[in-house]
Amino acid sequence: MPLVKVKENESIDKAIRRFKKKCEKEGIIQDIKKSSRYLKPSERKRKKQLKAAKRRRSGKA
Repeated sequence: MPLVKVKENESIDKAIRRFKKKCEKEGIIQDIKKSSRYLKPSERKRKKQLKAAKRRRSGKA
């Protein structure tokens, strides 16, 4: 859980922006998006295979 302390004379908007950035850096937002929709095992497998094929085409291992 990311923790952001509001500094003296800091606006709430700035603190919220720092909080969002921390969440993004820790991958919390991605986890929420990933778990918000159920994927059948066959869909998960297909998605994993497509990702691997894309990696192979780009030349990265």
